[in-house]
Amino acid sequence: MATRLAAKEIAALDPYKFMAVIGKRVIHPGGRASTESLLGRARITDSTRVLDVGCGVATTAVEIAKRYGAKVTAVDISPVMLERATANARAAGIAHLVTVEEGDILSLAYDDDSFDVVLAEAVTMFVDRARAANELARVTKPGGRILATEFFWRKPPTAEAKEIFLGQVCPGLEFDTVDDWMRIYESAGLTDLDTVTGPFEMMTPRGFLADEGVSRSLAVMARVATRPANVRKMAWLMPRMAKAVPYLGYIVVAATKPA
Repeated sequence: MATRLAAKEIAALDPYKFMAVIGKRVIHPGGRASTESLLGRARITDSTRVLDVGCGVATTAVEIAKRYGAKVTAVDISPVMLERATANARAAGIAHLVTVEEGDILSLAYDDDSFDVVLAEAVTMFVDRARAANELARVTKPGGRILATEFFWRKPPTAEAKEIFLGQVCPGLEFDTVDDWMRIYESAGLTDLDTVTGPFEMMTPRGFLADEGVSRSLAVMARVATRPANVRKMAWLMPRMAKAVPYLGYIVVAATKPA
């Protein structure tokens, strides 16, 4: 059973953790569309050893295990995410394929050249990006695949939109253009870079329904409505997100570690 957070703890949650607490399963900029783009470039089979860094509630890790039969190590730094990731893997009946562990993208506890495929959905932008990209490359086997989903500005934001999103909603976040992300992953020594971009819709009504479906969307909204602390957090968050959404997009970066 998930730990019940106090009202003060809910108010302090970043948007990603809040979405996890209210039961949202798809919690990254491009939603299911970006995950499908990512998986379509990952070259996963049942013998692939996969690392999902910043796994969140393990939605992608669970999907990989179910779809391909591959073994996935899913790591996150947040106790909130780890608790829900473990529960979701168990509920999906694939806990024997998904191992959930605590882990930091800046200092992964794995040997060099350990994994065939390494994923990071909406993680690198929260930390030292160059260092994170190097760490993802370090634990990937030669010839292996590194794939990441990140935010980028689809068009130059207004000063207000940029301050609201980077200063209030997600303080500490750092991202810029497609070229900016390409340089970071190229500098990590990766080759065969391929990118896909699209609009940010995760927290729009259309994106919410597309990612979660009608029944789960209703269940999430019901969970929000049953706690005043959740209602207050949502009422604070959504108007601010609305200011930034017209300028935001997602980018999927796929690359190869040279053999």
